[in-house]
Amino acid sequence: MTEPLQDHDSQNFDLDRYIGIARRRHLHFLIPLFVGWLSVWSLSWVLPARFKSGTLILVEQPTITKEYVTPNVNDDLQERLQSLTQQILSRTRLLRVIEQMNLYAGEHTQLTPDEKVEHMRKDIEIGLVRDTQNRVTAFNVYYSAPDPRIAQRVTSELTNLFISENLEVRKEQSEGTTKFLESQLDTARQALATQEEKIREFKGQHLGELPTQLSSNLQILGGLQSQLHNEEDALNSAEQQHVYLQTLLNQYRIKSPEGAPMGLAALNQQLEKLRSELADLRSRYTDQHPDVRKLKDQIAETEKMRDQLMAGLNSAQNTPRTDGAGISSQIDAGDSSQASPAAQLESQLRANQIEIENRKEAIAGLKAKVSDYQARLNQEPVREQQLADLTRGYDQSKAIYDELLKKNNESAMATSMELLQQGERFRIIDPPSLPIKPEFPNRLKFCGMGVLFGIVLGIGVVGGFEMFDDRLYEEKQLEEILPMPVLLEVPVVVDAADELKSKRKLWLSWATVALVVVAMTAGSVFSFFRG
Repeated sequence: MTEPLQDHDSQNFDLDRYIGIARRRHLHFLIPLFVGWLSVWSLSWVLPARFKSGTLILVEQPTITKEYVTPNVNDDLQERLQSLTQQILSRTRLLRVIEQMNLYAGEHTQLTPDEKVEHMRKDIEIGLVRDTQNRVTAFNVYYSAPDPRIAQRVTSELTNLFISENLEVRKEQSEGTTKFLESQLDTARQALATQEEKIREFKGQHLGELPTQLSSNLQILGGLQSQLHNEEDALNSAEQQHVYLQTLLNQYRIKSPEGAPMGLAALNQQLEKLRSELADLRSRYTDQHPDVRKLKDQIAETEKMRDQLMAGLNSAQNTPRTDGAGISSQIDAGDSSQASPAAQLESQLRANQIEIENRKEAIAGLKAKVSDYQARLNQEPVREQQLADLTRGYDQSKAIYDELLKKNNESAMATSMELLQQGERFRIIDPPSLPIKPEFPNRLKFCGMGVLFGIVLGIGVVGGFEMFDDRLYEEKQLEEILPMPVLLEVPVVVDAADELKSKRKLWLSWATVALVVVAMTAGSVFSFFRG
């Protein structure tokens, strides 16, 4: 009879058949349903409860805006939170918390320190809170423990670790950034000092050849060339004066037949020449010009020499010649009168010679200076290129130094802000909660899972009974087995005992339904309020 039943199962859905099965097998369904639900519900009360405490930490922005003080720490809050989480969840930190609060004692006494650390890491949960722009504005810290007060205490300790560690990390990062910038600034300062020393040495070695001294060198060179020209003119005049004085002295020493020296006419010619030169100089210069004053002195000396010569000649002509002694005295007087202008000419000639030598020395010195300044001007393009190379290195070092100095000052201000706790910091919004209901197990959820498990179990039991039951309960099953139609049906003869038995069975069924419904409802309500 197995094959017909299998053929019957392969037919379309038959509602009457399933209603019949429900009437026959309702106890077979209710009892497994209740047993399955009761086992899962009981398991929810057997499993150790775990309470979850949580707190909300707000990320406050710096009190001083970035326009005034630029922070010198990492601005990526998510990366910094990951770094903080790794530090706080490190083995050293967690072992310290475990030892302070005596966590994982009792049933976890056999755990090694590393196993306790791993167990605690699983009990800790960090959740980020983001705004509409996907920026982290806050984060939650959760901890699960069998005791709600321990969960609250550990959550509070973790919160304090996050707040203190954040301040410490920001302080260390800020101070580290400032120290790094200070070291770089010292290096840049040394490089700048080296460049300054090179420029200073270069300017000291090539003083007078620098591009900045070009205009002054040109002015000095022009002045030196003007002085050289004047000195050469003065040398020419002195040499002419020397020739003139030498000629005059030679002529003065030669006597004429009448006893008059031959230099009187030459003196007159020299005076005329000097006066013409004076007139020429006055047309160009004032009377205070050195050449004009010098020419005046020469004219005065020449006139004095001429007057002395003429006075000597006049005294010699007016004196009577009485005797030889008188003649001799007159001659001596004439010689003495002639010796005085000659001595003056010799003195002037010596002075003129000294002047010529001085002029030559001055001209040589001026020529040397002119050559020196011309050499400086010739070296000026080379020095300009060399100084440009040094200046370029100095400018680069100066720019680097100025930039590092600016960053160092900003970093120092940011460090001061962090030390005063005016930077970005964490603030507790919701203190660690004291959980009332366990986070695990969720007994109300376990009730629902128990109902589903009981239904599946009941359906399985009913299906098993139906599969191994070979009795026929419907006319359709009989028609499928017999090759001919059913002509008549013998009704069931029910006596009083059968009726009583049927009633008991019905009451038992309803009582079972009521019991199952009431028990499951009461368990769900109890789990909701006390779970």
